[in-house]
Amino acid sequence: MFDHFDAAWKELTAEGSGFAVSEIDVRGVPTRIFPSAPPHMRAIWDIAQLHGDKTYIVFEDERYTYAEIGAQVRSLANHLRDVHGVGSGDRVAIAMRNYPEWVVSYWAIACLGAAAVGMNAWWTGPEMAYGLGDSKPKVLIADDERVERVLPELDALRAEAPLHIMSVRSDRELPDDSSRWADVVKPDEAPATLPDADIDPDDDVTIFYTSGTTGFPKGAQLTHRGSVHNIMNIVFMTMVAGAAEAKAVEAGELPAPEPAPADADPAAPPVFLAPTPLFHVTANNCLLQPCTMAGGAIVFMYKWDAGRAIELIEREKVTNFSGVPTMSREMLMHEDWSLRDTSSLKSMGGGGAAIQPDLVDKIDKSLKGGVPSTGYGLTETHGIVTANSAKLYTAKPASCGRIVPTLEGRLEDEAGNVLEPGPNVVGELCVRGAIVIKGYLNRPDATADSIRDGWFHTGDIARIDEDGFVFIVDRAKDMVIRGGENVYCTEVEAAIYEHPAVAEAAVFGKPDDRLGEEVVAAVVTRPGESLDQDELSAFLAERLAKFKIPSTVWFRDEPLPRNANGKFVKRDLKDELLGTA
Repeated sequence: MFDHFDAAWKELTAEGSGFAVSEIDVRGVPTRIFPSAPPHMRAIWDIAQLHGDKTYIVFEDERYTYAEIGAQVRSLANHLRDVHGVGSGDRVAIAMRNYPEWVVSYWAIACLGAAAVGMNAWWTGPEMAYGLGDSKPKVLIADDERVERVLPELDALRAEAPLHIMSVRSDRELPDDSSRWADVVKPDEAPATLPDADIDPDDDVTIFYTSGTTGFPKGAQLTHRGSVHNIMNIVFMTMVAGAAEAKAVEAGELPAPEPAPADADPAAPPVFLAPTPLFHVTANNCLLQPCTMAGGAIVFMYKWDAGRAIELIEREKVTNFSGVPTMSREMLMHEDWSLRDTSSLKSMGGGGAAIQPDLVDKIDKSLKGGVPSTGYGLTETHGIVTANSAKLYTAKPASCGRIVPTLEGRLEDEAGNVLEPGPNVVGELCVRGAIVIKGYLNRPDATADSIRDGWFHTGDIARIDEDGFVFIVDRAKDMVIRGGENVYCTEVEAAIYEHPAVAEAAVFGKPDDRLGEEVVAAVVTRPGESLDQDELSAFLAERLAKFKIPSTVWFRDEPLPRNANGKFVKRDLKDELLGTA
């Protein structure tokens, strides 16, 4: 099977093909690219407009075609330019649930040559204020819940830089100089064209905040080039896996697939269900953007519910489901899974956390005409670094797949020495290529620390096998992945230490069957002080998003274990409190 995979890879990347790879200099770094790639995301949107009356967005019971969303994009883009002066190099923030307005806002901003600041919808008011103060957008487009959180912070933010509020799906009273979506976006009156824009491939198109080890989130600068190449990498990895299986079938190594139903349309566009938030690369870059280019439909939910997701799969004939692993597991375990028609699913899986091998097998056996899939990636790589699917995945269920064509990959030891891959060789996975971010906004030190000579240090410990398949074995970063959300322990510890009764705190992850990991903590209080979990949780709720607050806190009288350098030894703490020794 892997010989067929290699052969298909060589054919698809051969000189003259659509996925041929070449190397250019980007910001002084040798960079792998697809020469055939469109120059920027506006070109992707232009392609999408050819899909006209096809269904584009389904949000619960609302439906919109490409033409309808296109009119909204033109209306908003012209308003942002004419009224607020938004253009190349500017920023506009988006803070809302996965409403259709998120998608309209994103494409309008991208087509102006500005950068969309995707704000974490879980953030509290102070966390929103930090992101807005750091990115300084001209406009914040936000739904009712996010408007409520930001209004108390507005005067302080405006003391530093002007900020216009545009509310979405909200009847809340607003400051006089604010606006409402319905008063601004008028598709029936939309200009026939988008405003002119001068866009360079290396311009920022998105700022996504990723939690930082210093206690503050970092704004990752995603570029037009990186976003376009991520789309093409996703398409390539899908095609190469399919081509490899076709070769295996032709060689008699795999049975021929079941024939499609007589009424099936082989040219029917894909239908994606996107259960994860659009302020992450998973939903925005790896689902919305490829779906848009392919002329597919994308289905959004008000909030995650496994039963509702199964219902939508049946109703909308969803072909691709991609979420965090716990979502797939919850659907397969749901009582409605066997009662609903999910035969339209061709791919099920996702990323955000490792998919356990048993789940790979469950997905493979549960889909009538589909296959399991996974991807490994980071905000800092615009999306996927690797992908694995179908028979390749069931053959190597512990692997996240091979590295995409526009990335070089290598392993480094703690001293920065490059390691030769081998069956027992592990090191930090480092990657270089078109999809590595430009850097972190306003954080040159953090950029220099993470990206050295163009090589992005993922913080993940991996091994690479003889077929070039990557296996993530550990994380170097002090981080918990809770239901696909990255929680950096130092950020939570910093908030805990703000409580006057706390003397010492250590935050780490506890395995959880549903979420992958839960955030937990050990706390030592100051002499004479008392504190319980409810009090600490209430204190943290004013400082942290809910998913970052420890679900369990152990309060101790004795100091936390330390090493010779005085650092807390979390491994010993885990062994003691979780019995993981």
